[in-house]
Amino acid sequence: MASQDIIFAGFGGQGILSMGKFLAYAGMDANMNVSWLPSYGPEMRGGTANCSVIVSDDPVGSPIVTRPETLIVMNRPSLDKFENDLAKGGLLIMDSDLVDRDTVRDDIEVIKIPAQTEAAKVSSSKIANMVLLGALVAKTNIVTMDEILASLKAHGKEKFYEANKKALEVGASYVK
Repeated sequence: MASQDIIFAGFGGQGILSMGKFLAYAGMDANMNVSWLPSYGPEMRGGTANCSVIVSDDPVGSPIVTRPETLIVMNRPSLDKFENDLAKGGLLIMDSDLVDRDTVRDDIEVIKIPAQTEAAKVSSSKIANMVLLGALVAKTNIVTMDEILASLKAHGKEKFYEANKKALEVGASYVK
C-alpha cells in the first residue's frame, strides 16, 4: 500500500466528515502520512458535505484530491458531482438506498450497498456511513479492520462503539 486518495461525499448529517476522520486517525495510528480536508455548505443539516482523505506511506504534498482512486457517495448529487473525477480503474462505493441511478462509467469498479437498510438492521440508519467505511477498509486494505476499530474506540463515542463495529463488519461482508 503506497497511497490512496479518497473522497467521501453526501449530505450534511450523514457522518461524511466522521467517516473520513476515522480513516485518517486509523492511518495516523498506523504510522502513515495522512490528510483530512473537509468541505461543507453553510447549512447545519441537509446541505452538501464532502471530505478528501489521503493515506500514504509517502509525505502528503497537498491535501487537495482532484482525481480520487476511491469515491464513497451517500446521495445522488454527490455521484453527479464526483463520478467523472474518479480515476480510471478507480473504486466507487455507493449507498444504493439513496443513490437512485447507476454510474455512467464502465472503466471503474462499483460496489452498491443498501447501507441505510443494513444500518437499520444493526441499530439505526444513522450508522450507514460505518457500513460503507467497512466496505472501503475490507476492499482496499488501506488500513486493517483492527486499526479502524482502534480509531473508533479512541476517537468516537463509546456508547456507539458496538453498533459502529457491527456496521463496519456488515459493510466488509459485502466485499468478501
